[in-house]
This record gives sequence, C-alpha cells and structure tokens, in this order.
Amino acid sequence: MLFRQNVLAGIASGDVTLAFRRWTKPTVKAGGNLRTAIGVLAIDAVDEIAEGAITDGEARRAGFADLGALLKELAVRAEGRCYRIAFHRTGDDPRIALRETADVDSEGRAEIDRKLARFDQSAGIPWTSPVLQLIAARDGTTAAELSAAIGMEKLKLKARIRKLKELGLTESLDVGYRLSARGRAYLDND
Repeated sequence: MLFRQNVLAGIASGDVTLAFRRWTKPTVKAGGNLRTAIGVLAIDAVDEIAEGAITDGEARRAGFADLGALLKELAVRAEGRCYRIAFHRTGDDPRIALRETADVDSEGRAEIDRKLARFDQSAGIPWTSPVLQLIAARDGTTAAELSAAIGMEKLKLKARIRKLKELGLTESLDVGYRLSARGRAYLDND
C-alpha cells in the first residue's frame, strides 16, 4: 500500500489514520504491519465499505480535502471493491537504525555471510556479491543498470535487492540504490 508524500506527512503528524483503496483483494490485513517512508504502521482494521457510506470526516482522516476528492481518487481504478483501512503509526522503520550501524563485528559479519549464501543458493546463482559491488561503485545505481550488468530480469532483481535492504545493507534513493553505512562496513572488512 503506497501513500503520497502529503498523506505521509499527515500520517507522521497523526492527522491521517485512514486510507481507502479499491482492491480485488486486500493487500494488508488487520493485525499486520506496513513499513512506510515515515515509519511502521499497525493495521487496525480492513473493512469493505460502500462508497456511499464514506463520510466527509473519514475522507479528511484519509488526507483528502473532502469526500468528493476521495471519490474522484477511487474512481481512477474501476475494478475491485472499496476498503477502509484504519491504522496508526507505531514507530520508526527498524531498518533505518540497522543500516546506520557502521560497526559490523565478526558475529554480525558471519550472520550476514550466512544469509547472503542462502539468498544465492535459493536463487541458484551467486548474485549478492556482484550486486553489492556494483551498488558500492556508484550511489544511485539503478535496477536497470544492475539488471543489465548481471543479466537478471529487472523485477526479479528488485525483489532480491529488497532482501539486501532487509539486512540493512542497501537503501533506496529517489533514483537507484546505495550502500548503507552497514553495507559499506560489511564490504570494507571483506
């Protein structure tokens, strides 16, 4: 579930606590969490709702000026049913603190090595080290550049890079990727 920048600002301030989406199948569930650019959200409820039952106040709690603006947004996607998602911010994305940790001790290095080896093994090819090296060479390296350099389909590669991000080794930029402080420390002591 993606949010526009102005809605993210509203979530951060606590003004936005609802979202409305038209889905064929919900992509979040009550009790789950969602990481966003402003932190982790706890999903409190996901309820199917008729568009006519949405109130003007709910539209404002979803970051819209009024109900008309929300309904216009929902009309962009014709297929699926309308859902109301209630949430609250629970804290910062734990990957941020992880990726800012530039101290990788021998135990941490061994754990990263094990996970990278598992990623390579499950893919059937050694991709983690080449990708990390290419990202290290230049901040802003795009998925398209990485894909061409290692001969892997771009969407598959992007999914794999998310695994590196989970380990705190990489971070996404507006365009492309860069190594985090943790990623640089890991490679520097390789």
